[in-house]
Amino acid sequence: MEDEREVAMKSHRSMFLAAWCLLLIATTVTYAQTKRTGWEPTPPPDTLRSGVEPTDPTSPDRFPNVWSLDILISNDGFGLGGFYRRSFTEDLSGFVGLSISEAKDEREFEYIDPYYGISYTPGKLNRFLVIPLMAGIQYRLFREDIVDTFRPYINAGAGPAMIYMMPYVRFTELAEGFFQTEQVEFFKSLGKGQPHYTVGGFIGFGANFGTERTNIFGVNFRYYYTHIFGDGLPSLYNSYNRQVSATKKDFGGFVISLNVGIAV
Repeated sequence: MEDEREVAMKSHRSMFLAAWCLLLIATTVTYAQTKRTGWEPTPPPDTLRSGVEPTDPTSPDRFPNVWSLDILISNDGFGLGGFYRRSFTEDLSGFVGLSISEAKDEREFEYIDPYYGISYTPGKLNRFLVIPLMAGIQYRLFREDIVDTFRPYINAGAGPAMIYMMPYVRFTELAEGFFQTEQVEFFKSLGKGQPHYTVGGFIGFGANFGTERTNIFGVNFRYYYTHIFGDGLPSLYNSYNRQVSATKKDFGGFVISLNVGIAV
C-alpha cells in the first residue's frame, strides 16, 4: 500500500514538474511573439501616426536633432567644421554651423625643395584662415519617390565670417638696404595674425546615406561666397622691393563637405 502511495506521489510530482516546464515555455514563446521589434527605445505615443512608425531614420518624429562633424575639401586644402540641425517637418529643417579652412591666392604656386623636401611659395606674404558662422535651411527632395537609404537635399545658408590673416614671411634688416626673408612657421604665425570681418553665404546640394537609425553619413557640395570689401588683404609681394604686389578679396569657392554625425 505504501509502495502504491509512493508511486502516486512521484507521479504527481512528475506531472507538476512537467506542467511547470510547459508554463515556462509558453510564457517565453508568448513574450518573444509580443516583444516589440521596432526601433529602441520606444518612441513617445505622440510620435506614432495611426499606429505606424516613421520610416525615415532622420524623421522629425523620431530623431529631430542632428550633431555632425564636417570634413571640408577644396582647391585651397582641407578644413574642419561642425553643425547642429533641427527638423521642423519631414522635409524642412534648419541648421547652424561653424567651420575653419585655409584660403590661398589663386596666383601663388607652391614648390618643393628637391634636396631638403621643404615646401615653399615664392612671393607669398600672408596666410588666410576663413571662419564662417552660417545659419540656414535644408530641404529634402523626393522623399516619397526614393528609398530612405538615399536621402537627397538642397541647402543654403548665410552669416558672418572672419578672415584671419597671418604672416607667411618675415623680413629682417641685416644692413642698410639689405634684408633677410624668413618663412614663419604656421603655429608661430597664429599669434601674429589679425582678424578681418565680413559676411558670406553658400548654396549647395547633397545626400545622406545608410539605414542606421542614429548614425548620419553624407556628402554636401557647396559654393561659398565670401567677399572682403575695400582694397582686399595683401597676399603676395615683390621679391625685389618687398612691396605688396597682389591683394585678395574673394575667399569663397567650391567646397566638398563630408558629414559624419549622430541623430538624437
